[in-house]
Amino acid sequence: MTTSTMLHIRVDETLKAEASSALEAMGLSLSDAVRLLLKRVASEQAWPLELKVPNAETQAAMREARAMAVSRSSFADAQQLFAALNEGASTQVDGKVKRSTKPRTRPLAA
Repeated sequence: MTTSTMLHIRVDETLKAEASSALEAMGLSLSDAVRLLLKRVASEQAWPLELKVPNAETQAAMREARAMAVSRSSFADAQQLFAALNEGASTQVDGKVKRSTKPRTRPLAA
């Protein structure tokens, strides 16, 4: 016989009532719905529900994060990084490294 465990979650009272009503119309209890969700997650190793397209602000933030990841300079070690920083700030624009023309007032420590 399989043993069961108790799962306690906190939800808004109104949400619980609305969900209970909708599930009851489908012949399910809240426990049934949670059990179904967990079984799908366990068997598919993925979120089983459709996720919506992010709003415009979120999409802009995602594009910015991707652009930042692509434009990062990479260095073999810390010494190479500090050498580049001592030469001036470097950024990549269209795949080309662009150095700042502003000189540093003092070298960075290695």
